[in-house]
Amino acid sequence: MTRDPSERTQLGRTGLSISNLCFGLAPLGDMPDTYGYGVTPEQARATVHALFDSPVNFLDTSRNYGFGRSEQRIGEVIRERGGVPAGFVISSKLDRDMDTRVFDGARARRSLEESLKTLNVDHIDLLHLHDPEYALSMSDVTGPKGALAELFRMKEEGLAKAVGLAAGRVDVMMPLLRDWDFDALITHNRFTLVNRNAEEMMDLAGKRGIAVLNAAPYSGGVLAKGSASHKRYVYQEATKEMLAPVALVEQVCAKYNIPPGAAALQFSMRDPRVASTVVGVSKPERIAQTIAWSKHPIPQAAWNELLALPFEAGDPESTRVYKPG
Repeated sequence: MTRDPSERTQLGRTGLSISNLCFGLAPLGDMPDTYGYGVTPEQARATVHALFDSPVNFLDTSRNYGFGRSEQRIGEVIRERGGVPAGFVISSKLDRDMDTRVFDGARARRSLEESLKTLNVDHIDLLHLHDPEYALSMSDVTGPKGALAELFRMKEEGLAKAVGLAAGRVDVMMPLLRDWDFDALITHNRFTLVNRNAEEMMDLAGKRGIAVLNAAPYSGGVLAKGSASHKRYVYQEATKEMLAPVALVEQVCAKYNIPPGAAALQFSMRDPRVASTVVGVSKPERIAQTIAWSKHPIPQAAWNELLALPFEAGDPESTRVYKPG
């Protein structure tokens, strides 16, 4: 059963109360290489205001989205409003140096300082280590003076209320989840109607009491925008073969008159392992649309057909050419 998007749940073992829906604000960083479109400052500001006025109390961003533009645009609205709305939870991330790829403890500390200043806040509610697979050296990340040790030190200092791991590759995340006492994790594009790459990791998280935040349920947008017009899959140009599983989902949804985006969103929101589903938005109307899709009636017969469709289990981004920012 799909949960109400505004209903609150406790984030793992922490005292944070988060809505079942979270809005990801990476697109506000104006990242056309990733998303295929740009976002103006005015559009970004209007989107953040609409989010703060919505029943959802949870947003996610990062230091490196748009080389700081996402946090900057959020921070401008926080300043305009005189602070973060009461009860609102902000999730952000520590990032490597984007020029040198160094990701040691000193770099992690600078990343946090940059985030606090840019967002106009004195702490981050949920602070993640971000994309360690792109670091110059994993030993810089995991060593005694590495970014991970510094992340947990930030929690001890009260600069973060909870700490998490947000990355892409499951094979990189799994050992870290076993060895470090995270409160949460973010996986993206890897638990969708067309891909289940994160299943084993989600089960591990459940056993360790780590809250799962499932991001990008639309596989980079195509399940929301449609494969006929949006020929991209997980942030890359897509071939007809890559889009074939999406087309099968669209066929079932057409049969039952269901927006494919609603089915993709609710697939994540109905799974009891998922504490919150993170949906990227780039304009105010997407917030209302997402909330509406989360409540769209979907008959059991449609779910039976959707869940019987074939899906991939490998890494959906294995062929992606990553471009920072």
